[in-house]
Amino acid sequence: MPSIFDKPYEPKEHEENIYRIWEESGFFNPDKLPPPTARQAGNREKTFTIIMPPPNANGHLHAGHTLFITLEDIMTRFERMRGKKTLWIPGADHAGFETQIVYERELEKQGRSRFGMDPQKLYEEILTFTLENKKYMEADVRAMGASCDWSREKFTLDPEIIRETQRTFKQMFDDGLVYRGNRIINWCQKHQTSLSDVETEFREQNDPFYYIKYGPFTIATSRPETKFGDKYVVMHPKDERYKEYKDGQRLEVEWINGKITATVIKDEAIDMAFGTGVMTITPWHDAVDFEIAERHGLEKEQIIDWRGKLLPVAGEFAGMKIKEARSKIVEKLKEKGLLIKIDENYQHNVKVCYKCENLIEPQIKEQWFVKMKPLAKLAIDAVNDGKIKFIPENYKKIFLYWMENTIDWNISRQIVWGIPIPAKLCEKCGVGFPDLENKINKCPKCGGEAVADTDTFDTWFSSGQWPYLVLGYPDNKDFKTFYPTDIMETGHDLIFRWVPRMVIFGLYRAKIIPFHTVYLHGLVNDAKGKKMSKSKGNVINPLELSKKYGTDALRIGLIVGNTPGTDLALSEDRIRGYKNFANKIWNATRFVLMNSSDIDRSKKPEITVEDQKLLDELKMISEDVTTDMENFRFYLAAEKLYHYFWHAFADKIIEASKEKIKNEDKSIILSAKWTIFEILSISLKLLHPFMPFITEKIWQEMGNKKLLMVESWPATADKQK
Repeated sequence: MPSIFDKPYEPKEHEENIYRIWEESGFFNPDKLPPPTARQAGNREKTFTIIMPPPNANGHLHAGHTLFITLEDIMTRFERMRGKKTLWIPGADHAGFETQIVYERELEKQGRSRFGMDPQKLYEEILTFTLENKKYMEADVRAMGASCDWSREKFTLDPEIIRETQRTFKQMFDDGLVYRGNRIINWCQKHQTSLSDVETEFREQNDPFYYIKYGPFTIATSRPETKFGDKYVVMHPKDERYKEYKDGQRLEVEWINGKITATVIKDEAIDMAFGTGVMTITPWHDAVDFEIAERHGLEKEQIIDWRGKLLPVAGEFAGMKIKEARSKIVEKLKEKGLLIKIDENYQHNVKVCYKCENLIEPQIKEQWFVKMKPLAKLAIDAVNDGKIKFIPENYKKIFLYWMENTIDWNISRQIVWGIPIPAKLCEKCGVGFPDLENKINKCPKCGGEAVADTDTFDTWFSSGQWPYLVLGYPDNKDFKTFYPTDIMETGHDLIFRWVPRMVIFGLYRAKIIPFHTVYLHGLVNDAKGKKMSKSKGNVINPLELSKKYGTDALRIGLIVGNTPGTDLALSEDRIRGYKNFANKIWNATRFVLMNSSDIDRSKKPEITVEDQKLLDELKMISEDVTTDMENFRFYLAAEKLYHYFWHAFADKIIEASKEKIKNEDKSIILSAKWTIFEILSISLKLLHPFMPFITEKIWQEMGNKKLLMVESWPATADKQK
């Protein structure tokens, strides 16, 4: 009679059907799990919860997504097999700024621009675009074998998510943790929006460094175009070189466009060892200068407009773009005898937009800000008290560093795609205040006309609340049952972006940590360890590898040897190698089933000493693997199972059993057949979290009526704590 094992394993013939069976079983939902086995019963009242970091709903998954889905599915399947009420909630992120940029590229292809479009029409277009692409993302998540509960899926623009996000804003305003103020912000001239510090990156570059005569002083700058309004000269109060100058002293100096009156300011923020130890400040276009001006109550004047052009204060250079004007300004300084020298090789870090990589222009703008110091203290105390564990452990220091050095967070974005800030602004006095119900028309302070704020929240403001929002805070039974969650698994690059915000919001709003453990994976790079980018042409589409070699091969290829926090070099050869491993499992199964069809699988026969030794060895390996799994050493567990199955079971045990089966002693034959069948069964259970498709398919072909995904974790290994 023909057998499915007569031909090689072809993943694409089975994976879609297997996933459909899993999903239709309802067992992704912890409320619909089958009755526990005796082994699982002790754990059924325990919960295990993971909140999926919601992938952006604007396209297909990338390599980083496939890694975190694999890791989280491994954890979920492991704990489900141990009998826990296991909940893994999927989601999708509207990804505010990022998605709007993606859609702007679509508009460019059509010869259109978001500027000048009706905001509501633009929002509706992006919504249609996002929901269409969300389907592709969700299909990709399913293709990776994710055993998440789709019945609980959330989108960051679901009405209840929007409602609670806005309530958080109101509560923080009432508690004095949110304020509106004119402060220095990061301005992207290309996209015409402010960005938080975590949405900017530093790029190292070489620029000319200009030494300029400023009255009796020599100042140095890489940005002469900002200097038109510089009328304050600052030095350290303990700098002996400038002790003759007094704080507040006024000097007449010749400057770019004629004589100006300069005021001496003494401030300890000055680095006496840098340059000449004296500098002029441009409070509107530099964060350090802004803080100095704030401390001393100094005037602030805008030099560069929102499009990157010089304003009238620049005189003859007004209306010029920065790059165009710089050389001309330097030439004028030279003509006036104010240019002392130029250092052509000044290496420094400049801040750029993390998406378009254009230079960020610091600007002063009235925005909504979150006071971070009191919130950061909540997070610092929780971590120092051991309430949150980090894997790898060294990320605890990184987390604490960011929390101890935090600055107030600008949460206003000048984009339409996102959650609206539920606030009104007074046209008369400029005050801002929350209005959740959109019913306030007059300013409560001065009685002036109140108009709606058109800004949206920074996407991290909503995603930072994700763990408790997706569980239905505050009244849903899921929140009461599954919060706090067990683990937050995400990329190590989010240690200072997303992770701190989840911790502070959880502690502030839900009054408890959002998770007990933070597991941080590394980046997935190309085969040479280089970061993938379209411009380099080295992007590897993991889903193409999955279609070619099977999802199981991709999954275990992403895990073996991949230590937490360490970047992974992904190559096609690596995945091809694990396709061979899947074939090895398939072929070993064929031999076992061909030679065990005549045994009573429900009754353990008398086992020979030699076969019992094999079972005892597997027990030790199972216990070792379980310990690794409990301690999040999935890279070790996967490697041990790979080597055991291939080199011990397939190469040695099965080969040795061939001789035993030829033995004239029926008890030896029965023992050998029963042993290899038992080893295969246990191995499939142990491998299932890593390679769920092939193990489930084989499990069904072995005649089991129960799905492998809800079978008991091997009893020999499950040392429940």
